[in-house]
Amino acid sequence: MKQIKPISKVDRIVEVPGSKSLTQRALIAAALADGESRLHGPLASEDTHYTSTALKMMGIEIIGGSETDSSGFWIVKGRGGHIAAPREDIFLGNNGTATRFLTSVAALGAGMFRITGEKRMEERPIKPLMEALGGWGCVIRSIKGTGCPPLEIEATGLAGGKTLLPEGKSSQYLSSLLLVAPYARKEAELEVGGMVPSRPYAEMTLSVMEAFGITASADDTFTRFTVPRGVYSAREYYIEGDASSASYFWASAAVTGGTVTVSNVSVKSLQGDTELVEILARMGCKVDSSSRGITVSGPAELKGVEVDMGNCPDVAPTLAVVASRAKGKTVIRNISHLRIKECDRINAVATELSKLGVKVEELPDSLIIHGRGSGACLEKQVEIETYKDHRIAMCFAVAGLVFPGITITGEECVAKSFPDFWERFEKLY
Repeated sequence: MKQIKPISKVDRIVEVPGSKSLTQRALIAAALADGESRLHGPLASEDTHYTSTALKMMGIEIIGGSETDSSGFWIVKGRGGHIAAPREDIFLGNNGTATRFLTSVAALGAGMFRITGEKRMEERPIKPLMEALGGWGCVIRSIKGTGCPPLEIEATGLAGGKTLLPEGKSSQYLSSLLLVAPYARKEAELEVGGMVPSRPYAEMTLSVMEAFGITASADDTFTRFTVPRGVYSAREYYIEGDASSASYFWASAAVTGGTVTVSNVSVKSLQGDTELVEILARMGCKVDSSSRGITVSGPAELKGVEVDMGNCPDVAPTLAVVASRAKGKTVIRNISHLRIKECDRINAVATELSKLGVKVEELPDSLIIHGRGSGACLEKQVEIETYKDHRIAMCFAVAGLVFPGITITGEECVAKSFPDFWERFEKLY
């Protein structure tokens, strides 16, 4: 259990670990590349360790990639798209990104692959990706018949040509297909049924692919993609700081009326989660972007806003906590995909904020938070449940800065994306 102490105002410059999203995409591209790549500033965490371990099981040599690696760079020796079938099941915990990405990577191999995970991963849908891979000739089945992992893949490579991703639901399905598409036997054409949620993540994937030498094309609606055949080129790749991780520090400035600079996330970031700083500005914060990083200074009184967070859902829980301290109502829309994350984040946020005396309305795809204003305080001790979800733990750490009496249970779950979060968070005091 972690007890959070209130603070009157923060004034700090912080650095956050490398982007989890970029680290996992760069690992896949480097593993499929022809030759040796060096990844600078990768995130060493539980999730990226699952990804690198799985790639090693598929025959890729990786120097680095452990949960505790502090070398500052990893070396990945790609095999030009050759993927070996491991003798054992590939266990990926509750790493949704790796499960979806590596399902497509496994399809490039030859032989039988089994992908498994924790109980929660067995509740997270993957059927749209299975159907799209089936359109490229992949034989894949959900072992329990649920459309979720565990999965069995009879890999013979990908035929390519046209396929349909029947629904967007998660941008990770699209990113997974795009990353492996250059290795199909025919030029790949991919159509997405419906809108793609979290579009910046798919745009990030296209950017990583281009950095490794493959340029895919998309139509104006971002639902039709053409990916040329080819092989990624090995290279040196620099990974920027994680904007999702930075969100907790910017939020700390917002709720305390203080100032925090995150030095290794820039306004030119590839990550859609930097959109949070624009929303904080609408709530009354002062935002400054410079060569020193992105600085957020909180106002005397935050104000409620209405926002569509379909493109940056991972920071919606962070915003909800900030909104609890705002004057007026905040409406967070278009976040239904949060229900299939590490936990049902819409319900988790609503439940835990309610413990703090905050009025919250939970809708199928939205949250409405009736802010208590800057004078709000608790009259009792409250234990926050994390649901084994790293983002719930970290966003409610922010709440503890201004709501006295908060204790967070299961705080070790931050290892998934930010292993030393609590140490860095303590530096705010």
